Amino acid sequence: MARAALRAAKERAAARGTEPGFRKPGARPVGGRAMSGLSGQNPRRHRWSGPGFDERDPQPFGRLLARMSSQLGWNARLANGRVFGQWPTLVGADVAEHAQPVALNDGELTVRASSTAWATQLRLLQRQLLARIAAGVGNGVVTRMKIQGPTAPSWRKGPRHIPGRGPRDTYG
Repeated sequence: MARAALRAAKERAAARGTEPGFRKPGARPVGGRAMSGLSGQNPRRHRWSGPGFDERDPQPFGRLLARMSSQLGWNARLANGRVFGQWPTLVGADVAEHAQPVALNDGELTVRASSTAWATQLRLLQRQLLARIAAGVGNGVVTRMKIQGPTAPSWRKGPRHIPGRGPRDTYG
């Protein structure tokens, strides 16, 4: 029975001038229904992605965040945050142990040292630190550094101050 059906299909195909099992591109199959991806349907509906890159392919999360941050104008703020977040890796563990970033305004990074000796050392290393920060975060994020030593407690209380010897006046 199967052989008879195959022979009948071959005869019909020979009468049409085609081989059985092969259709012309865009031809409707027997039964009148078009298969997905062939003509007869909306061409935008079933366009399959090939082996190459396509915008509909799943994207890495980092790439999506980078695109979103550039579209929203967050790149400068993220670079500033990276200076504070990656401080030990940018300047090294020894320097990070004795110096902490305090503020970053208009390219000027304010760094507070743990002692006056470390503040002097950081002033001497300022160019190397700026180069390392630029290599890790990007050029133009930090253009100059303001290095401060440790701060002593302030004895000034209130908005008005009378000049004098300072806290020693109160100890009799």
